Amino acid sequence: MNGLEKKIGYVFKNTGLLNTALTHSSYANENKADASECNERLEFLGDAVLGFIVAEYLYARFPDLPEGRMTRLRAELVCERSLSGVAARLGLGGSLRLGRGEEHSGGRERPSINADAVEAVIAAIFLDSGIEEARAFVRRFLLEDFEAGETHPDRDCKSELQELIQRKSGQVLEYRPAGESGPDHMKVFTVEVWLNGKLLAAGEGHSKKDAEQHAAAAALELLK
Repeated sequence: MNGLEKKIGYVFKNTGLLNTALTHSSYANENKADASECNERLEFLGDAVLGFIVAEYLYARFPDLPEGRMTRLRAELVCERSLSGVAARLGLGGSLRLGRGEEHSGGRERPSINADAVEAVIAAIFLDSGIEEARAFVRRFLLEDFEAGETHPDRDCKSELQELIQRKSGQVLEYRPAGESGPDHMKVFTVEVWLNGKLLAAGEGHSKKDAEQHAAAAALELLK
């Protein structure tokens, strides 16, 4: 628990909350425990706390962004893939309490179980110390990465690049897959953008679409 708290960056006053956050329903069922002793209720609360923190962040960070776009960005930030990535960084799977069946079927690596555990940990922090500590956790493990890797969410770099090169006739622009890495729940795709048969730039993302946008953004910087 001490090692996990160091990774999380938060020391619990009530360690029972962290224990509960790491207890899957399969473990509670096998040990004939009360439903309150597994992390499902904490997951429910954590989902709401996480949604609020991310919505608050997007509202303040992008004052001109319309509601529909903020909704899509929030969904992307709090999706299973994103949260299971946080769990992988923390090594959360190794700390989970699972039933024997879930253990043998690879539950420690299952994205849904890990994502749920992250939400439960957020709720546990919230109940232990309040919204500020929960916000600090979300900022550290979700929002800082978003800030570091983002282009402006309303910016379509592919369209900008296309418009730029079309100022001269006969230009040929291509996007070519250049590889992928990482586990299935956290794939990183690499895409190259080529202009007239010459490599211009490359970009990475958790989807091919994102990688193309990042490659286009890099190409724009180079051309401008």
